[in-house]
Amino acid sequence: MRRAPPLRAFRATAYEAAGAVARIGRRSAAVDALLARHGVAQAGFITAWNPLSRRMPQGWNHRMQARLHQSARGRLLAEGWGRAKGWAEHHLLLEGDPRRLAVLARRFRQWAIVTVAPRQPARLRWAVQPPRAG
Repeated sequence: MRRAPPLRAFRATAYEAAGAVARIGRRSAAVDALLARHGVAQAGFITAWNPLSRRMPQGWNHRMQARLHQSARGRLLAEGWGRAKGWAEHHLLLEGDPRRLAVLARRFRQWAIVTVAPRQPARLRWAVQPPRAG
């Protein structure tokens, strides 16, 4: 049985790309500016590291991230990191409809993506339905 994703960890993480930082539930003027520079209306932070929140070896994470980068097919806006206390993962900020980005995240066995849009708070969007508690 799958264990539930660490929701607190997602909320505690700072998602950074090209110096712009997004936090779930908050707006970011720096993210707005980054999206405007690229003429983008929607984007999402995606990683291939640590599928379903299971720590994987560094080499494995790098190989999977390289595959994600190849799969991005011209959608890459910037590379960056998701960081929280005791946890860091390499991320890509990709342009696109959140539904399509969630499909890509599922392919790399990720619980969720963090979506951003101008003048909107960053949002956690599940790619894989988490198991019910209880």
